[in-house]
Amino acid sequence: MTEQTAIRWEEDADGVVTLILDDPNQSANTMNELYQSSMNKTVTRLAAEKDRIKGVILTSAKKTFFAGGDLKMLSQPAGPNTRTDMFNATQSLKADLRALETFGKPVVAAINGAALGGGLEIALACHYRIAIDDPRSEIGLPEATLGLLPGGGGIVRTVRMLGIQKALMNVLLQGTRFKPAGAKEQGLVDELAADKDAMLARAKEWILANPTAKQPWDKEGYKMPGGTPSMPAFAANLPAFPANLRKQLKGAHYPAPRAIMSAAVEGAQVDFDNAIKIETRYFVELATGKVAKNMIKAFFFDLQKINGGAARPKDIAKWQPTKLGILGAGMMGQGIAYVSAMAGIPTVLKDMNLEAAEKGKAYTAKLLDGRIKKGAMTKEKADGILALITPTASADDLAGCDMVIEAVFENRDVKATVTQEAESKAAEGLLMCSNTSTLPITGLAKASKKPENFIGLHFFSPVDKMPLVEIIMGKQTSDQALAWALDYVFKIKKTPIVVNDSRGFFTSRVFGTFAMEGVAMLAEGLAPASIEQAALQNGMPVGPLAVNDEVSLELGRHVRAQTKKDLEADGKTYEAHPADSVVDRMVEEFGRKGKAAGAGFYEYPKDGKKHLWSGLSAFVKPEGAAPSDEQFRDMKDRLLYIQSIETIRCFEEGVLRSVEDANIGSIMGIGAPPWTGGLLQFVNYVGTAKFAERAKELEAKYGKRYAPPKLLLEKAATNARFE
Repeated sequence: MTEQTAIRWEEDADGVVTLILDDPNQSANTMNELYQSSMNKTVTRLAAEKDRIKGVILTSAKKTFFAGGDLKMLSQPAGPNTRTDMFNATQSLKADLRALETFGKPVVAAINGAALGGGLEIALACHYRIAIDDPRSEIGLPEATLGLLPGGGGIVRTVRMLGIQKALMNVLLQGTRFKPAGAKEQGLVDELAADKDAMLARAKEWILANPTAKQPWDKEGYKMPGGTPSMPAFAANLPAFPANLRKQLKGAHYPAPRAIMSAAVEGAQVDFDNAIKIETRYFVELATGKVAKNMIKAFFFDLQKINGGAARPKDIAKWQPTKLGILGAGMMGQGIAYVSAMAGIPTVLKDMNLEAAEKGKAYTAKLLDGRIKKGAMTKEKADGILALITPTASADDLAGCDMVIEAVFENRDVKATVTQEAESKAAEGLLMCSNTSTLPITGLAKASKKPENFIGLHFFSPVDKMPLVEIIMGKQTSDQALAWALDYVFKIKKTPIVVNDSRGFFTSRVFGTFAMEGVAMLAEGLAPASIEQAALQNGMPVGPLAVNDEVSLELGRHVRAQTKKDLEADGKTYEAHPADSVVDRMVEEFGRKGKAAGAGFYEYPKDGKKHLWSGLSAFVKPEGAAPSDEQFRDMKDRLLYIQSIETIRCFEEGVLRSVEDANIGSIMGIGAPPWTGGLLQFVNYVGTAKFAERAKELEAKYGKRYAPPKLLLEKAATNARFE
């Protein structure tokens, strides 16, 4: 029986060997055990037969060149010998790549598709890189986005190719994924080819023209671009590197960027082989740590499951709207119109008057103009996209729409009116959607003739940038409506999570706990700058006071009033939040309603940056002006724990349907810190038993909203995880 291999060897009459990466057990090539054993045998054979070999072309039989490391292996819990085993395995893998680039003959990487992470690291170990100029391909080292660093020589080689500063800023720290043309511009790729045949022909041509090819760092007299840290001119600017990184991270818990910078700078001061060891040590430290496992779970496995359509009901035919109606051309409606037109969907954008609708269409024109100026789109294509949007003030133009999204003011009566009007004009079998952020879908569906076709589609602002859509199932929403809604969300290239109905659903409900907890701290007399800093050091994109301004303090009061009214109608009582009195005072006493009104917790000067309003000193108590270390730790914990506790409640109540939806929804929709892996994964990260214990401490200090939910206590009893 023939032994399996992940690398096929083909040799032509001119002595050029083509190594074809082709794992027989997977749709994509990864750095699994089969690859490692195959590469080891391949470089051993190359060395043994090099006298008759003119050179080597390394390419792939898959749609992609190489997908990267084996994330299934990296996601496993670390055992007592994991670090040693991982160090040795990584060094062995890198030794084979080093053997490839030093065996004495020219080696060309013929990159026929995506080359990310380990895939690009393999290509970097070749003397020349040619990529097919396909804009669908991505090339880069995105490990930082998974809490890792390039552990296959990526740091060592990019630093020696590009110099420390360019490698760090352009390639490594942001984990940027480049199109082939962008990769060439950065120096990661040497040449572009129109297609596979042209690429392979050019690769052979280069090999025959460069029989003595070597890597730059293996040539005599090599000097690192931009210099090394030991050079006085470079050393003088060296402190700026960690200073800029600290500014970028804002104190949040991201070990990967620090490790990347350390490996790059330290590795630049030693020879190649020792630089490789330094890189491996930092890689093993990250790969066996909890943060990387959190981020791998969220951004690879959870995201893959969601984008793979796990929530879509089976046995329902794929569907796309032929004509979409959007009710309301304000901030949300105009954004939905843009992403829909970009997906090629004819869209009617309706508002109260034609001027407002045309203004909504102008938003798309502005965004398209920006793409034209960047060279990302031709004017002809932009004109075609813009022509798909029809602004109108007449409901008659909704005729033929098989999908309508209402994005009007957050008022039940207004939404009922536009729903009934749309259904009277649009096509039979219409999928009717509401972009509400708080109002229960079951209640809104009462205005519909077919509540089984009524569903919530909660977009996030700005729609053109935010990647998430929260799909909300009403009590009568059918599986067909869900399948169609998912098909639409995938069509506009967004990531969907699916939740069941409740006030605020999942994202708004949890987001509200974060926003209000910051205001509650202000009510306790804590310094506003410390409140915002606690959030930033957790890794939240903005502080809770800034968030309240963005949303609008007046809107928050409106939602509270509606909630109170609805609860009373159900015979329930609204429980006042400690933040309510501060919000009321800000609006009623100080006339500060938020950013849109020009004044809130922050000042918004026309000729300068926003800054906290000095009048907030009226809320600060002397003992809260400079919180102690213990107080500040509590502040940081409160802002994270309150969100995770509410997420557990959503899971317990059946609002959330899956752990994956909770984690991805919290990161992409709420802004939960990516290092946590999501708000349920954060509980796993802490440990359910320790999390419950800390929640009880916070409850004793700050109130019953921190009380551990029953589901948490059940899991804490055996330290079970949310899986």
